Amino acid sequence: MGRLKAMPSRLAAPAPRLGRAPGDERGRDAERAKLKPWRTWYTSKRWKNLRRKILTRDGYTCRQTGVALSGKSPAPHSPVIDHIQPHNGDPSLFWDESNLQAVSKAWHDSEKQRQERAAGA
Repeated sequence: MGRLKAMPSRLAAPAPRLGRAPGDERGRDAERAKLKPWRTWYTSKRWKNLRRKILTRDGYTCRQTGVALSGKSPAPHSPVIDHIQPHNGDPSLFWDESNLQAVSKAWHDSEKQRQERAAGA
């Protein structure tokens, strides 16, 4: 009697997940970088040096609330370098020191975002 050959599985591999897992900040950043290639500027050495320069210029103090900037994200008083006028990928606005300010994460993630949504940015 002949031997049975292994039958291929009738079950397909599971479909890839739709989107990223909730709370997956790396996945979120990767998606955003694909849509907006200029987001990679934020990981450059040039940006890190400019960020340090702006924090020093502003004395590690939030220019909007006056609170001392300390700690690491996601702490509410951690420092964020904010573009006063949204750059939308324009390199001259992105790298312009006069368009940058040191602010607290709490202010940036609430009031600044509210202003940008209201302006349609």
